[in-house]
Amino acid sequence: MPAPLSCSPSSRSYLLAAALCAGTLSSLAHADDILVVTDSQHPVQTHSDVRLIELDQPARIKAELSAHLPTDPVRGAALVQQRLQDGGNALQARLGTVYQGVVDAWSLGVTTIPAVIVDRLYVVYGEPDVAKAVALIEAHRRSQP
Repeated sequence: MPAPLSCSPSSRSYLLAAALCAGTLSSLAHADDILVVTDSQHPVQTHSDVRLIELDQPARIKAELSAHLPTDPVRGAALVQQRLQDGGNALQARLGTVYQGVVDAWSLGVTTIPAVIVDRLYVVYGEPDVAKAVALIEAHRRSQP
């Protein structure tokens, strides 16, 4: 038979905080589709089951491709072409994904970042903690008839 748990006051506080955190994180499971739009200047706290769109990712890839180019434009163009070729299908897929993310954010009308969008119907702007933003949306949903 297992021994009963005994908790000090500080342990109880920790357990209460853990339960609240678990409740907040469980709200991520209730949302069908979670999309987070941000950039590298506005980091967010998220989980792997959330689609993350970083609006400056295309510019960062462009910077990778154009890093340390020679001043001669012909040689520079050839080097960029070589880098694109070396990146192969993986680079092409990466480019497609990041540009599709920009299009998706634009088509949803995102005006401020970070933006947490749930089910393409609800948005919370400015909250970098995705779990908190989703909890706000879930609370709003519960309060609506």
